[in-house]
Amino acid sequence: MFGMKKARMLLSTDEMAALSHLFPIEKIERFDTDNIVIFPGFTDVHVHFREPGFCYKETIKSGSAAAARGGYTAVCTMPNLKPVPDNAEHLALQLDAIKKDAIIDVYPYGAITVGQLGEELADMEAMAGDVIAFSDDGRGVQSDEMMRSAMLRAKALGKMIVAHCEVNSLLHGGYIHDGEYAKAHGHCGICSESEYAQIARDIELLRDTGCAYHVCHISTKESVELIRNAKKEGLDITCETGPHYLVMDDSDLREEGGFKMNPPLRSREDREALIEGIIDGTIDMIATDHAPHSAEEKSRGLAGSAFGIVGLETALPVMYTRLVKTGIISLERLVELMVRNPRKRFGISAGCDFSVWDLGQRFTVDPEKFASMGRATPFAGQELYGVNLMTVKGGKIIYENNENN
Repeated sequence: MFGMKKARMLLSTDEMAALSHLFPIEKIERFDTDNIVIFPGFTDVHVHFREPGFCYKETIKSGSAAAARGGYTAVCTMPNLKPVPDNAEHLALQLDAIKKDAIIDVYPYGAITVGQLGEELADMEAMAGDVIAFSDDGRGVQSDEMMRSAMLRAKALGKMIVAHCEVNSLLHGGYIHDGEYAKAHGHCGICSESEYAQIARDIELLRDTGCAYHVCHISTKESVELIRNAKKEGLDITCETGPHYLVMDDSDLREEGGFKMNPPLRSREDREALIEGIIDGTIDMIATDHAPHSAEEKSRGLAGSAFGIVGLETALPVMYTRLVKTGIISLERLVELMVRNPRKRFGISAGCDFSVWDLGQRFTVDPEKFASMGRATPFAGQELYGVNLMTVKGGKIIYENNENN
């Protein structure tokens, strides 16, 4: 079709129709080789663009440029900002920045609690019309009654609760997984229970409230099993994990800030359980948890660096190289995880949104070439397959790889 006999199209019928009507195909035909694949625009339901309040880490402008470079045309931005979007006035600051500088669709979350402090519900009613869902990402809601109230309020508003699950009393100052690496190198560990115990609590609350509920960045085998069983029970629950949790574990750790994230890289057994979860459908989607920080904040090793890594510009190459080329999942399953499932669950539509990739082209990850202001990634220096040649949003080119023209 379109004179591109060699290109592989992973678009739906509607997306193909939009492409044929809204985009000059000759702009793609020059890339016609055996390795060209056209993907629908990726959707990431978990990113941090840091504006307002922390523009020295990332902005709407730089974050959306990084997303476009990675083939993403829609993202959902987390609320750990300054001010926290816990009422309409605070949210308006972020909405203004999005309107001014975003080159992709950016859907903000509203906070669950005021200041993300877990003590008082945010003004969810006032924000409901302008947010994709409600989350206190970066912090778990510690109070059972507060989470119950949030679920009931969200359900009444027709919105989803998106939960960062973490029991503060089980952290004990930890900053990497409480596993073999931590023990061997004298680091303070974070136990797996700190994650899965709160997921178990929230599943109990789901049985009572019937709220639509989504779990952020799961990392443990126990989390996978809890969610698998909750789905069998018929509860309205979905979840995500990140590329790094699927292809790395704590045996890959180095004494560098680029290997510090929350939740941390867990054990090999946890990683294998996550892979099984994406194979059997327990895990619904892949989200990067793109979390940029300044170079100084990530220069203090595992113990002292801020939590968080960037991921929008490496997600597809990492997943393709480590999961698809190795035969663990199919390319079609990857599209479900990075496009179809997140769009369906979060109610995100897309028109003429796609990206054009040369999956046969290898490159070495160089953070200094990122469009993101963040540079911390555990994939620095790795050789991966998959180079994005072009990203198109609404029929307009928003990213073009000039090195490949």
